[in-house]
Amino acid sequence: MRSTDTVTRGAAVHIRGLAKHYGDVRAVDGVDMTIAPGEVVGLLGPNGAGKSTTIDMLLGLADPTRGTVSVFGRAPRDAVGAGLVGAMLQSGGLLDDATVAQTVGLFRAMYPNPLPFKETLARAGIAELAGRRVGLLSGGEKQRVRFASALVSDPDLLVLDEPTVAMDVEGRREFWTAMRSYTDTGRTVVFATHYLAEAEDYADRVVLLRSGQVVADGSVSQVRALAAGRVITAKIPHADESALTTLPGVTSVLVRGAIVELTCADSDRALRELLARHPQAHDVEVRGAGLEAAFVTLTRQEAA
Repeated sequence: MRSTDTVTRGAAVHIRGLAKHYGDVRAVDGVDMTIAPGEVVGLLGPNGAGKSTTIDMLLGLADPTRGTVSVFGRAPRDAVGAGLVGAMLQSGGLLDDATVAQTVGLFRAMYPNPLPFKETLARAGIAELAGRRVGLLSGGEKQRVRFASALVSDPDLLVLDEPTVAMDVEGRREFWTAMRSYTDTGRTVVFATHYLAEAEDYADRVVLLRSGQVVADGSVSQVRALAAGRVITAKIPHADESALTTLPGVTSVLVRGAIVELTCADSDRALRELLARHPQAHDVEVRGAGLEAAFVTLTRQEAA
């Protein structure tokens, strides 16, 4: 078994007791996290949970009130300056009058050994946009330019804050296809997102934050398991939603046409009664609660 010191020394990211306070506001309040090289980690949490503030301290853009952050054994600013870290932030400004090629070229000039220019554009999926002015790009295209700018140093760690905001469905799929090619080389990715499906589909591990603290940390399946209950789906033509809510063990009901979805505290009891009342039900499936259910359960604020 490896010792804790060995794991820490070999970590891509090591965070211990991290806190950031703004007066009485505790934006981050004692976060511990160790990320191994090659992991893809999704940071989840409601607005104000501390995701972006944690990322700011990870990148050296903000100093902790207390606690420590190291990136490949270095201080965050040192790791960024050495080109070990690339970042794609929500608020990253772009010059509207510059072309895409000029923008990427500007970022490449900051590093001694950047990726080849054409390779950078190809990886970000913006080769055809090279001559276009940034001000004429769509929101999703601007996100791709920010992605290219994060890739230019060929970083070992890529940090992304809401990377697919403003992208359409096709753009998101192409973005994550590019990300898969990047992570297949053994690189490390930390991304904050509001799209739970992205975390479910692409993260090796998810960390849920609430009120600046970690409330869950594990694989998607492990975090799912923390949400009590199961979900029953079935096809029942002309189902009466109000009647379904009276089934024993059912906590919520969703009816979409002939498809019925029951969230259950006691799925065995609910299923027996469902089939007794609706013997015509077919395509019945029972599954564990999804990541969304876990997110809602684990990040729900305590009642005042």
